[in-house]
Amino acid sequence: MKILMMLTSFDKFSEKNKKAGLFPEQFTSPYYILKDAGADVTLTTPDGGHPPLNEKNRNPTTAGNSRLRSDLAAQVALHNTFSLRQAAQLDFDALYIAAGYGVLWDIVENHYAISIVESMYAAGKPIAAVCHSSSIFCRARMADGEVLVREKSVTGFSNSEEKTSGQSYVVPYSVEDELKRNGGKYSKGLDWEPYVLSDGLLITGQNPASSGLTAKTLLNKLKSQGHDLKTDVLQKFGIFELG
Repeated sequence: MKILMMLTSFDKFSEKNKKAGLFPEQFTSPYYILKDAGADVTLTTPDGGHPPLNEKNRNPTTAGNSRLRSDLAAQVALHNTFSLRQAAQLDFDALYIAAGYGVLWDIVENHYAISIVESMYAAGKPIAAVCHSSSIFCRARMADGEVLVREKSVTGFSNSEEKTSGQSYVVPYSVEDELKRNGGKYSKGLDWEPYVLSDGLLITGQNPASSGLTAKTLLNKLKSQGHDLKTDVLQKFGIFELG
């Protein structure tokens, strides 16, 4: 089972040279959940190579980040990501798009990222997106020309979370408003708490805290499609019905 994970390469906002970059915990939590279930995870970024890390969140103490520091194979993979152009030529069973402000600049509007989403959706493969990355479903389209988000139950970073994050003046648009404007049936849970929705092939997580649960929900979808996963790990997650 092969899963493609998209990470941002976006380094800084133009205004006041404010730093962006990948929030490590938004990568490590889903990455290890997918790996522990037996998935072969390929990392991709728009530019390829090592994604820039968010300076304010470079070394938060989380189980995933602690594990990454002693995982040489994962460090090598993170330093040598495929470019989106390269990833678009490969075949995968599912897609996970990690969270982070940068995705609004270099993934959501990226031709190759949109093409990957569209081709995987057309092939009946599940696609998970978290936080700001949910807005890519407003760009990708189905075979009939409609955007993927139309009439889908979705979530993403909420207006209230954007306001309290202090970044609402930097981002190009509100993810919540964009999902609604394009016909998505948007809903949210409590601010900064895990909240995930699954509608057909689309799986969306509201905020960074939803990263792990989004990965588990993606595994649940893959299991329902008949993919071979490690049942002992799935039982530990507590969200699967195992025969």
